[in-house]
Amino acid sequence: MTSARRATMAFPVLLAAVPAMAATVADEAPADIRVVGHPDPEGLLPDQHAAKAVSAISTDFISKQAPTLNAFQLVNLLPGANVSSTDPYGLSVSSSLTLRGLGQDEIGVLMEGAPQNDIGYYYAYPSQFADAENVRQVTLAQGAVDIDSPTVGGAGGLLSLSLDDPKSKFGGLVDLSAGSYDQRRAFVRIDTGTIGATGLKAFVSYSYSRADNWRGAGFDTRSHVDAKLLNEWGDGNRASVSVSFNDANNSLYPSPTLADWRAYGRGFNLDRHYTDGDTNYWRLSRSPFRNIYVSAPVHLTLSDRLALDSTSYLQFGYGNSPYGTQLSEDGNTLGTEALGPVALPGADADGIATVLGNFTGDQFRGGNVSKLTYQVGAHTITAGLWFDYGTDRVLQTYTAVRDDGHPVDPWGYQDHAIRTADGRLLAYENERTITVTKGFFLADSIAVTPRLTVDVGFKGVDVLHNGRNYLPGPQSKVRFDSFAALPRAAVRYQLDDRQQLFANVTTNFRAPDEYTLYNVYDGGAVSSTGTTDLKNEYSVSEELGYRYIGPNLSASLTGFHYHFRNRQLATVIDQGGALMNSTINAGSQTSYGVDGEIDWRPARGMSLYVSGEYLHARIDGDLPVGDDYLPTKGKHAVSAPTWQFGVGGTYDDGRLFGSTALKYVGRQYATFTNDESIKGYATLDLSIGVHLAGLIDAQRTDLRLNAINVTNPHVLSGVEAISTNAQDTTGRNGTVIAGSAPAYYIGSGRALMVTLSRAF
Repeated sequence: MTSARRATMAFPVLLAAVPAMAATVADEAPADIRVVGHPDPEGLLPDQHAAKAVSAISTDFISKQAPTLNAFQLVNLLPGANVSSTDPYGLSVSSSLTLRGLGQDEIGVLMEGAPQNDIGYYYAYPSQFADAENVRQVTLAQGAVDIDSPTVGGAGGLLSLSLDDPKSKFGGLVDLSAGSYDQRRAFVRIDTGTIGATGLKAFVSYSYSRADNWRGAGFDTRSHVDAKLLNEWGDGNRASVSVSFNDANNSLYPSPTLADWRAYGRGFNLDRHYTDGDTNYWRLSRSPFRNIYVSAPVHLTLSDRLALDSTSYLQFGYGNSPYGTQLSEDGNTLGTEALGPVALPGADADGIATVLGNFTGDQFRGGNVSKLTYQVGAHTITAGLWFDYGTDRVLQTYTAVRDDGHPVDPWGYQDHAIRTADGRLLAYENERTITVTKGFFLADSIAVTPRLTVDVGFKGVDVLHNGRNYLPGPQSKVRFDSFAALPRAAVRYQLDDRQQLFANVTTNFRAPDEYTLYNVYDGGAVSSTGTTDLKNEYSVSEELGYRYIGPNLSASLTGFHYHFRNRQLATVIDQGGALMNSTINAGSQTSYGVDGEIDWRPARGMSLYVSGEYLHARIDGDLPVGDDYLPTKGKHAVSAPTWQFGVGGTYDDGRLFGSTALKYVGRQYATFTNDESIKGYATLDLSIGVHLAGLIDAQRTDLRLNAINVTNPHVLSGVEAISTNAQDTTGRNGTVIAGSAPAYYIGSGRALMVTLSRAF
């Protein structure tokens, strides 16, 4: 659905707060040194020490992948991560990530410490994030979220992106790529080096990507800018500002039902050519959006015992998720109000016109999370505050379509929208929501002995939705305020220099998204009543794990257990032709399982990695539908495969390099009654390359070939829209409950990409 096209712009930060110290540091600064995990090689399992399950991938692996891959695709090998991608290059917003069977609206996403989740739906859209060349590490906490994370709804874990720091010396990087489906990409990055005596250093990069849709008509484009300004001084003081600007125009891939898939397979696509009245023409499903993300993290060492960490952030975004539809000049309504004739451009003799239905999101979000850390004796005490303010303006309007099928305005701006006879917007949806989030947290990490650490903490979060429905009808203002109390505890025991045991108990919540509050109107009547009689999803999770960190072998094994109340599941529904995110309350759910991963480094330059997950996720009760109950007790949870396995590796002997990534995902159910599911499937990515430095000159020059989804399986890769039951089902009280068909993502096809990379 729409990314609701958020964007960011961050608070200014004083970077040169101590100019004299900065100048001294700049004079003495050594060349850049980066050590993360194992330097020989780093492998796919960088060292972890937290009292929770954490996995990560870093530069050594990222640099060998196709440069277009987004953050979801990059973590696909990690335990618990189930990624459904609809295109091989990661350009489409139609993608999905689940962790331990929990959807992406349950997964917090941070970039440079700033939240990236949509303020309305809680989704995150990885195609908008920083370019892979600028990402230093992607960290995935499959369960427990850090107490200071500025996220709402983290039961599914936390995905964190860390950007590369600017280099101390002037230089740059150029990547040129070409591949299947007329794919082409250019990337250039410039590092300023340390600027004079200021201690400041910065980088800025620009990339442009284009590729034809791998199935059906259409093409995707993406222009992207990343920048980072950094200053470090004194005893660990550090301040930076990072910016990511994204401008994309992507085609929405249609998602089939199971019947569609059996009938058409990969041929279930948008139309290539326009005929009069064709609402399935591909140009009517192109989704343009622009956004800016900005983050300004600061770390200040106030004394040898006291430190301050503060991250300010801003986002701005606007975009459209359009669709083709037809309107009549007569019989229209605005909310519950019947309208007179509406003039429609291009209407035929019967008063029918093909139009572009717009689902536009205009968002702003700003906030700050700050904490003080104080060390006294065996205690490390952390106290902090989080404040977040956001506005979300949602409109579903209509604009004219020219005779050749081109929309007059693909962005859906109000200036070009069709209006009623008295000048009002002809809108199916028209609302504005202000969301204010306030949180506080207090934690203590106690070094009981040199080997034993105990952590205790408490976090309180209040989420307020305050909105206005501008459509005529019984609803005008909406307001929903909810508070969640989130205690937690963890323990870590160092068995020896290489072995760790850890355990934790964590609570999480997910506030109802803003769209559950609003009435939906159809034909002048209320088709769905918005409500404030909702409860937060609340979960208690436990982890018990073992971790080994050796010179040539690293491994972790984690058992986990979850219990949910008011489990909220994201789905997609059709409202007036627009595909909109919605939420289903699935009641109580219990999940448990085991995650494991091993990274073996048998020789210099070689790393072999294996991961796996067993997941038992069950619905605890029957699901209420109307005045009856669906027989769902004991059924498999949706989008929660029982088995997943990943096998990967990297190789680099200084001349030749490469990587492999094989992932298997088991059967996934799409309904609460388990009457429809998709089969398990496997994907395989390969890369091979050569370091050309020394053959041409001394500058780093690499040539690599990436093969994405080599085996090209024709599969459904995930569930886009769940339903309660696919087939008509008799409820516990004897009522026949009508079924509705779920919709699915079609797994992407094979693609080859060649990239020439040159540093200077």
